[in-house]
Amino acid sequence: MSDLTELELQNLRHLIVGYELTQDKMQDYAQRAQDQQVKQFFQKAAQSSQQTKQQLMRFL
Repeated sequence: MSDLTELELQNLRHLIVGYELTQDKMQDYAQRAQDQQVKQFFQKAAQSSQQTKQQLMRFL
């Protein structure tokens, strides 16, 4: 793996934190949702955010 520049590392960390926050929000929305379809929508969005975050973390 090639070395990351300081700027690339900062950008990567920023993206990871953003996806982590999105995952937390989507999980919270899913827990609060009354409608089952809405709940599933937010659960899938949370899962997608988690997967993307994990993929980005592989670059660290």
